[in-house]
Amino acid sequence: MRVPPASCTPGDSRMFTIEVSHASGGIVRRSLKQMLVTYSSLSATLQLIRNSGARVLRITPHQQANNSPSTPSVAVTETPSPKAKDHGQVPVNLYKPKDPFLGTVLDNYSLLADGAIGRVNHITFDLSGGNLHYVEGQSIGIIPDGEDANGKPHKLRLYSIASTRHGDNLEGSTVSLCVRQLEYKNEGGEQIYGVCSSFLCDIEPGAKVKITGPVGKEMLLPPDEDANVIMLATGTGIAPMRAYLRRMFEPGEQGKNPEYKFKGKAWLFMGVPKTPNLLYEDDFSRYLSDYPENFRYTKAISREQENPSGGRMYIQDRVTEHADEIFALIEDPKTHVYMCGLRGMEPGIDEAMTAAAAKSGQDWSTLRPALKKADRWHVETY
Repeated sequence: MRVPPASCTPGDSRMFTIEVSHASGGIVRRSLKQMLVTYSSLSATLQLIRNSGARVLRITPHQQANNSPSTPSVAVTETPSPKAKDHGQVPVNLYKPKDPFLGTVLDNYSLLADGAIGRVNHITFDLSGGNLHYVEGQSIGIIPDGEDANGKPHKLRLYSIASTRHGDNLEGSTVSLCVRQLEYKNEGGEQIYGVCSSFLCDIEPGAKVKITGPVGKEMLLPPDEDANVIMLATGTGIAPMRAYLRRMFEPGEQGKNPEYKFKGKAWLFMGVPKTPNLLYEDDFSRYLSDYPENFRYTKAISREQENPSGGRMYIQDRVTEHADEIFALIEDPKTHVYMCGLRGMEPGIDEAMTAAAAKSGQDWSTLRPALKKADRWHVETY
């Protein structure tokens, strides 16, 4: 569906009402909700509606308060919905829990600066001698040594991969993780540490580790060199984002990827409690310096910065601050959004996008699932 360019002139501020129908149980049911959109967002909205599987019944000019003259209905031509990209060739479950790959720890070091809260390590495993390969955005499983309280082997835990398919050594023979040691107090006030996260943070180079996977197709990076990539991360949710950014901007990676030269816009939102908790900061600062036209970096440091209400600055506050810009990018069909980290970030981000969508006369509760169906909204939270 597209609106003929001649129907409106550049800068046209008129509004249009879109009537939509949805298929339900094989029967077409007319939607009770009508969407009011500006001309500037009309094309993108129609694209999202089409991707959601809905059908546009009618587009008519909205009679505004200034009683502007009526305009004929905009002609609509329906075209088939584009299919989400095929991820069929992505490696999945090459190694399973009953027969894991035995990797060797090559490196294990802290990612935090002095004064940081908690413990976060970068851990690299040697994959030589096996067939464990992966792509950016996937995860691997780690089975920690030892047994649980019932005397059974520990179950695997999944971790997002923080390296590109070529590994940190650019030889395609390693995989790296960004791991935060889980730490909390139970109801009795006892300090509890995560089994697998502690195992990984404490492990020494040379040790053997049982690895499964890879798994996951939710967070895969689009192959389009002109794509816009918005990344929303908290804490170790930075792991897949680090892989994306290395693939886009790391000089060694660029030499390994003659078929992929990123030309779009990459915008990273990073949320941490304190400045010393910022992860991979030197690399991101370098990308910002070397690729100012392609990379943007926005930080939310909760214990050091205030939001407009005087409270702590969280990532959702930064999204609210830049919601209009983000939404304008989302209206471009080449834009993908990736969210990884604490599940608590989702409601605030949805609230910010709801407000931004409303300014364009759109309904975020309709647009978000449409983006998801179009394979442009990617979420991995915990």
